Amino acid sequence: MYGTRHIVSDVMTQTVAAVGRRAPFKEIVQLMQDWQVSALPVIEGEGRVVGVVSEADLLPKEELRDDPDAGYLQLRQPVDVAKAGALMADDLMSSPAVTVRAGATLAEAARIMAHEGVKRLPVVDDAGLLAGVVSRADLLKVFLRDDEDIAEEVRREIASYLFPPPSSAVHVEVHDGVVTLTGRLPDTALVPVAARLIRAVEGVVDVEFDLAQHTAGR
Repeated sequence: MYGTRHIVSDVMTQTVAAVGRRAPFKEIVQLMQDWQVSALPVIEGEGRVVGVVSEADLLPKEELRDDPDAGYLQLRQPVDVAKAGALMADDLMSSPAVTVRAGATLAEAARIMAHEGVKRLPVVDDAGLLAGVVSRADLLKVFLRDDEDIAEEVRREIASYLFPPPSSAVHVEVHDGVVTLTGRLPDTALVPVAARLIRAVEGVVDVEFDLAQHTAGR
């Protein structure tokens, strides 16, 4: 009954920059500038993700620049002091890395980002090896889906099951991601169910109903 859900591997960026544990501070900064990213996965071996180094991990060194002695006193967390003096990714990175599986749904990835307060996630395969990176912007790509594609899925996968003709006459339209159902139903009890299912369709922004109930024989 349901259309195929997109997974992280459908929207992630496959070509990504990463660094090893021994990558020096300046190289990390340069890579972030070159790739226009705010964080880099740290990998070892064949590509196993062991951590993530972000701009936030690099900033303590800049915070101490004006007055190192005062800066050390003002920093509240010992880890900040350690990172201020760190020279390589191994000492700068946040570990263990917060990652997401390539086969995870976009909703799962969004929940991880929200819970961890991060803007992007390294994507790993079943062996835990780096497969790509997924960002908030990647997860929003589903809202670029064509209106008619959404309408066709709603008609085929939801309306045809919940409101089959000839007892019902329901018309589905989509404009800017907003799904509108109009027509006649013998019973409106399934409308809340339809609303829940339609909102789960990828690319749907909202759902509206303009449905009239009719009795048999009229």
